[in-house]
Amino acid sequence: MPSATIKIFLPHGDPKRLRTAEISNWSGKAVAGPRTELDQLVVREEADNVGIYFLTGLDPMSGVPAVYIGEAESVKERLKQHLDKDFWNQVVFFTSKDENLTKAHIRFLEGRVIELARKAGRANLTNSQSTNSRLPESDRADMEIFLQKIEQLLPALGVEVLVPIAAKPESADESRLLYCEIVGLRATGHLTPNGIVVLKGSQAVLNLRPSAESYPWVVNAREQLRLNGVLSEAEDHLVFTADHEFSSPSAAAAVVHGGTANGRTAWKDAQGRTLKELEAS
Repeated sequence: MPSATIKIFLPHGDPKRLRTAEISNWSGKAVAGPRTELDQLVVREEADNVGIYFLTGLDPMSGVPAVYIGEAESVKERLKQHLDKDFWNQVVFFTSKDENLTKAHIRFLEGRVIELARKAGRANLTNSQSTNSRLPESDRADMEIFLQKIEQLLPALGVEVLVPIAAKPESADESRLLYCEIVGLRATGHLTPNGIVVLKGSQAVLNLRPSAESYPWVVNAREQLRLNGVLSEAEDHLVFTADHEFSSPSAAAAVVHGGTANGRTAWKDAQGRTLKELEAS
């Protein structure tokens, strides 16, 4: 993506409360805030406009991130209709500072955003279906630029549902492959800004180690990955069926080892240097 200057305004001075965000030389604008301040969001001038919105939270059944993506001619009225959904606790919506964003435009954007969210696989998409809209070639080009700005602003506002898990590494540290081995099994991964991605085809032990009994999160993490189909049983071990991002090297190593592990020493490069040694060099 091209470089960008982002301006985030905090009306209350608190980064967890109502925020607005803009990018230099862009006609769009984002408004974000917690569900507890929805009454303040919907009275803002921007909420009267057409726009696209994201409702984010946790799936109450699985505990994994969830998102609802929608579009509306009046963001204010549509958000009020979603109060019956109990999973979400944050909202972000995007509108235009001019009057050039139409119903057809936001229907097109909704379809593209849902497509990207599904590909990213970071959150359960709660939409039952998506809409789409045919646009002239020039309008499609304009909306792809608008979409690019949405992709840049969302992570800055704490929403990463469009960020691909297997995104192309951007630095030397991120592109370096790391390996985590135990009893002849090997997992492969690389660092990311959020932690570490364990790559598809990586192996993990089948049975839990005794240390897992003292750390239930390891047991829960492995079980959730198996339920989601990310970990699958293959003979005497488990295999990652898809790339999966962990919040830390230790969390990833614990799942691979079937018990607690120090990720700084468990992950090594091709020359056998531990992550701890690599970070110190």
